[in-house]
Amino acid sequence: MDEQDTLTIRINDREYQVNGSPTRPLVDYIREELQLTGTKIGCGSGECGACTVILDGKPVNSCLIPVASAAGKEIQTIEGLRETEDYQALAEAMVETGGVQCGFCTPGIMATLYAWKQQPDLYEGSVKKALKNNLCRCTGYQSIVQAAEKVVNGEER
Repeated sequence: MDEQDTLTIRINDREYQVNGSPTRPLVDYIREELQLTGTKIGCGSGECGACTVILDGKPVNSCLIPVASAAGKEIQTIEGLRETEDYQALAEAMVETGGVQCGFCTPGIMATLYAWKQQPDLYEGSVKKALKNNLCRCTGYQSIVQAAEKVVNGEER
């Protein structure tokens, strides 16, 4: 694939034609071309998790995924998740437990928790293992863990 080729990617149940460099980071395309700015750019090197999206059911750092690698896969951003019942339950629990402070890391954390809720065995049933790739400098994680456990244990909704 060269700079002139077009590929199709599917984000939030819609197909998009991507032109340009196939090595462009997925996060750049999501934010700049689609204006889906809930996916944040933090470190740009896969260390913080602020750019987490769900790719074929698994949370990934979209700063590390070239758009060409996303072709033919199902991608969900925080904007695509926010209308789901599981996301709403997680959001309510995050507010109740104080799991949100500055909010910069929250979309990535919420995407990770959503994926974990869908497939708990992905991380051996451990929310702490699920969050190992998400950096939060404000909350200290305990309130985030409490929110996730509250939802998974059926205490929310």
